[in-house]
Amino acid sequence: MSVTDRITSVRLGHYAVPLAVAVSDAKVATGRQRPLTHIDVLTCEITTADGSAGLGFSYTTRAGCRAQFAHAKEVAGDLLGEDPSDIGRLYERLLWAGASVGRSGVATQAIASVDTALWDLKAKRAGLPLAKLLGAYHDSVKVYNTSGGYLQAPIEEVKERAAKSLADGIGGIKIKVGQPDMKEDLRRLAAVREHVGDDTPLMVDANQQWDRASALRFGRAVEDLGLVWIEEPLDAYDAEGHARLAAALDTPIATGEMLTSVPDLVRLIDLRGADVLQPDVPRVGGITPYLRVAALADHAGLQVAPHFVMEIHVHLAAAYPRDSWVEHIEWLSPLFDERLTIEDGRMRVPDRPGLGLSLAGEATAWRLDDAEIR
Repeated sequence: MSVTDRITSVRLGHYAVPLAVAVSDAKVATGRQRPLTHIDVLTCEITTADGSAGLGFSYTTRAGCRAQFAHAKEVAGDLLGEDPSDIGRLYERLLWAGASVGRSGVATQAIASVDTALWDLKAKRAGLPLAKLLGAYHDSVKVYNTSGGYLQAPIEEVKERAAKSLADGIGGIKIKVGQPDMKEDLRRLAAVREHVGDDTPLMVDANQQWDRASALRFGRAVEDLGLVWIEEPLDAYDAEGHARLAAALDTPIATGEMLTSVPDLVRLIDLRGADVLQPDVPRVGGITPYLRVAALADHAGLQVAPHFVMEIHVHLAAAYPRDSWVEHIEWLSPLFDERLTIEDGRMRVPDRPGLGLSLAGEATAWRLDDAEIR
């Protein structure tokens, strides 16, 4: 790269990636949401004067990607002519460009795609996988599967998919809970535990559907099952409730995926509202703010298990000092040409430069909108 290299274009895309089967979690069971049929993805491709390029992406479920696309399109022009290495400064510049709509939610989620593209570009120019650029502690990370454990699936199907995931080299299994009938949750959980055995790491996810009393009741009922964690037992913003629950139970509490700003996650850390913190790069606003959160989590002695987008999070988990879990959900795999390698319960960090991703040619069939800013 020339020392005078500058950003010459930013290309944005909005894709709707269909799921093979619509899935339902507890938010559907309680009537708060409709089944999930596709994932909306906002892509960002940044090109520089010397021909270097970086790829990043953000996502939404059910609603919001059109707003992300519109916001990214409005602020992306501020990158033109800038040095792509100055990621921190450019992040602040984009925040100020959209300051009137705040520093969380849609505004920062739109910037996440741009920020991730800048980090991808920087690692590619260094000839390093992103994990190595950040300073990797691990060449692989623990991996668990979520996509086989949704509530629309009969319990026999959940058991079959769990067994297949384990046979494919995945190290842990997570299933959804949080239905109106807690007895049904307990029945399904007991069936899966019996099926996979006592030694298989097993997690549950209630997707914010319990009140404090119900969450405590469930947590006490499952203490002898040896769960790795109980995820999102309460409303995502109830940091005090999560802290009380974490203090009352032996089973670790995991949460944080829905929080869309660094201050929200810092509050959760400060109150010890999570034993396992689950930040999400696209939701929290990009790799730049994620790294700030991860540093504070490590200082507090917390485990980190980033949510979804394994294609990004495998790198960030590998760059975290503690051995982290990454969530295996294959929904975005068709968007990219490359595949991640999983064996012996772990996901390997790709050896390709940057994120190691390129958009698949077939993805054009799912593109709803695009724009190029020059």
